[in-house]
Amino acid sequence: MGACLSIGAKTQTPLRLGSRSTDENESSDFSSRVVPHTIRSEGEILESSNLKSFCFNDLKAATRNFRPDSVVGEGGFGCVFKGWIDELAYTAAKPGTGKVIAVKRLNQEGMQGHKEWLAEINYLGQLDHPNLVKLVGYCLEDEHRLLAYEFMARGSLENHLFRRNSYFQPLSWNNRMKIALDAANGLAFLHSDEVKVIYRDFKTSNILLDSNYNAKLSDFGLAKDGPMGEKSHVSTRIMGTYGYAAPEYMATGHLTAKSDVYSFGVVLLEILTGRRALDMNRPSGEQNLVDWAGPFMSSKRKFLTIMDARIQGQYSVNGVQKAANLAMQCLSVKPKLRPNMPQVVAALEQLQSDSGAAQGERPQRSQEVVHGSSAGPTYRRKSANDLSNSRAASYPRSASPI
Repeated sequence: MGACLSIGAKTQTPLRLGSRSTDENESSDFSSRVVPHTIRSEGEILESSNLKSFCFNDLKAATRNFRPDSVVGEGGFGCVFKGWIDELAYTAAKPGTGKVIAVKRLNQEGMQGHKEWLAEINYLGQLDHPNLVKLVGYCLEDEHRLLAYEFMARGSLENHLFRRNSYFQPLSWNNRMKIALDAANGLAFLHSDEVKVIYRDFKTSNILLDSNYNAKLSDFGLAKDGPMGEKSHVSTRIMGTYGYAAPEYMATGHLTAKSDVYSFGVVLLEILTGRRALDMNRPSGEQNLVDWAGPFMSSKRKFLTIMDARIQGQYSVNGVQKAANLAMQCLSVKPKLRPNMPQVVAALEQLQSDSGAAQGERPQRSQEVVHGSSAGPTYRRKSANDLSNSRAASYPRSASPI
């Protein structure tokens, strides 16, 4: 494939730490449920995915032969290209017509990439929720493996928080809290009794935004079925991204829903401070956000001093205190002390309600109105009805092992 242009912001460098359990040990934790098993055969996953099976030539034509100027993101998985398809026939359409999609093309070398490709189909092929990115279809033809998603016009949360240029305007306080609530709803859905999936790679680069700043979780390559029955955790290889992974998971390989809650706390802290979870360009002692911000989080006056200066004057002291307290609870060293995601959603909804009452007299742009998702789990055939046809935006790097 042609050369890929790195449009997304630089992310933390992920490294593989090694294995805590074998694949056989991992598979013993699975049992029958609504969500497909990751231990099913490739054929079973593809047959039950409810997705469009694209021909390679259709996606090649849809992306203008994978031209470099169609690239909207890249990562370990491969490049992401902007493309267009006919909304009814799902065949290639001329640029600017039909429905716009994001096509992720798997690098042909590396079995880890194939496993992540299959995992995305395994989960997003069945799950449907307003705060999960829609997977439209896939291509498996000869050595070619591709995924086609709805196009998210504003790219990743990571770019909006950390890139300083004219295209990525600073997110307002209202939009930041809206995005946090949307992302929390996505995790709460995954953790629900009907689904029981652990996302395992929650971070700002995997939260994508549509043209109205609605947030959706993307990149399910590292997702795992959660523990069943009396089991308290799933034993897995340690994978994710430095700075976001829960300490107990890093130490033991024991994965629970509370691992995702910790990662949410890190992202919430990034949203509040405008600082990266891990930034080696900062002075020693400030490189790890959680460690550095810890002493500030117990005092509302101290925490105000580390808030992102770009949103100064847009929030109330009470609102910041509630958000900081929620982040601190999510980041508890002991998993049992962390709230579950429905509790996080409730706290953010209350914060939004309080903020709306306090700022009701201020005119707000339409994209800053909060719409908390209350949709329950649904399982239906995917469509491209809501795909955006806005201009290109930077997409995140693919999920990578620690």
